This record gives sequence, C-alpha cells and structure tokens, in this order.
Amino acid sequence: MANGLTHHLHLVSDATGETISSVARACLAQFEDADPVEHNWTLIRTARQMEKVLEGIKEHPGLVLFTLVNEELRATLTEECRKLQVTCIPVLDPVIGALGSFFGRQSRGLPGRQHELDAEYFGRIDAMNFALAHDDGQSSWDYEDADVILVGVSRTSKTPTCIYLANRSIKAANVPIVPDFPVSPELLAARKPLIVGLTKDPTSLVQVRRNRLRLLSQDEETDYVDPDMVRREVIQARRLCSEHGWPIIDVSRRSIEETAATIVQLLSQHRNGENVGTGD
Repeated sequence: MANGLTHHLHLVSDATGETISSVARACLAQFEDADPVEHNWTLIRTARQMEKVLEGIKEHPGLVLFTLVNEELRATLTEECRKLQVTCIPVLDPVIGALGSFFGRQSRGLPGRQHELDAEYFGRIDAMNFALAHDDGQSSWDYEDADVILVGVSRTSKTPTCIYLANRSIKAANVPIVPDFPVSPELLAARKPLIVGLTKDPTSLVQVRRNRLRLLSQDEETDYVDPDMVRREVIQARRLCSEHGWPIIDVSRRSIEETAATIVQLLSQHRNGENVGTGD
C-alpha cells in the first residue's frame, strides 16, 4: 500500500507462475514503500480459466503482468484489459523477440517449457538434496563430491547461499567455524571442491545474532553477541582462510544473489585451474 491507496497486481501464467513471480519481486524491490495486493493466476490454459482471471481483474483492477504462449488466450486477456483500461504487459515478449531475431527462428510456444523434467531439473533436485544433507557441517565423509564448500562463523548466510547455488545445480556444503575448535580433517583433505570463506562486519554480525536470539527468546548477553568476542571470531576465521588459501567474500553489504554470483565466477576459475584470488 502506498499513498493510502490499495494497488492490485495480477500475475497471470500458463505454468507454475515461478517466472512471473520472480520478475515481479525483482522489480518491486526497487520500490521500497510499494506493497501491492498480489493475485496469482497459474496454469491458465483454457478459455474457461481465462474467464475467471478476467472476473478477478474486473473485481480488483490493477496492473496485469503475464507469461502466456497461447495466442487466443493472450489476445483475449489483452483485449479485455484494454476495455477495462488496465495496463497489461507480456513480460517475456521483449526477451523472446530478441532471442528469435538472434537465432533466426520462432519460439516453440510451449507452456511451462522451462519446467520440463529434464536432466537440468534433476540436477537441481540432486544439488538441493546435497545442500540439505551437508548443512552446518553434516555428512563430512563425502565432501569430495561437493562443487563448493562454504565456511564461516555463525550467521554469515552460508545456508541460504548454498540453497541458492543448488538452484543453479551446484552442489554446495557449508561448515561452521567455531571459536577455538579445529575444523574437520575431511574439510582440510578436500581437494576437488572450491572452498570459500564467508565473513561479515563484526558490528552488523552482532546485530544479526541479537535479532536471532530475540526471535528464539534466548538470553542476549552471551559471548555469541559480545562485540569483542565476535570480532575475535571474525579475525580467527579470516586467518584460517588465509592460511589455507581459501578466497574470502565479505557478505556485509551483499545480497545472497550477489554472493552466489561471485562464487559461481570463482568456481569457473577453480575448474579451469586458475588462481581464484581473495574473492573480496
């Protein structure tokens, strides 16, 4: 809600709606005070289903974003939105058009094509299972099967980064660095995976940890959130990474997506036998 008005956003898709939702979220992130009411219309593939969509748009007029490949459904939605004086945007058309020109051919026009159960899909599922099984130092016996191993002190976004990488079919494990505790010998023995250290500014790290303890209704006056102890943790973790030549990424001002993008770049260099540098 912005300026006291309720804004409605209709997301219409002939598949699961993941693509259109991702596009909408990415764009809405640029408008901090925008909080529209989202209406998600998924698996819209028949005229009857489209009728329900149009009824919803009539009841709550607002911006319409769609990913539809069926020409009749597209024409119906576009024409009815024109009559209702509602803006209607085919979000993938510019990209598909540009790709068509580039490849010199037309798109196949198959709904949900990107979600077919192909090898890439199963690769993502396999990577997701790997990330969950190797979260927080678990299943250290097969670290050699990982593509990436993330190390760092508590609350440096290791787990969400692993999950994000899994969606790119990258097998990622994560290992916590605990003050005054040695790292596992399996981690030190790993040769195939790229090992990356994640670090964060001690001040922001303390705040994140305090918020975490508050959510769990736990005592906030512990070494876990003591500024001096946290600073010592971060220094020890950085020293460990430097000793073993592991690149370090400071995630203090990076989104998960930005951190993952840097890791993907480092992984490419690692696989090509290049020096991955510091990562910062």
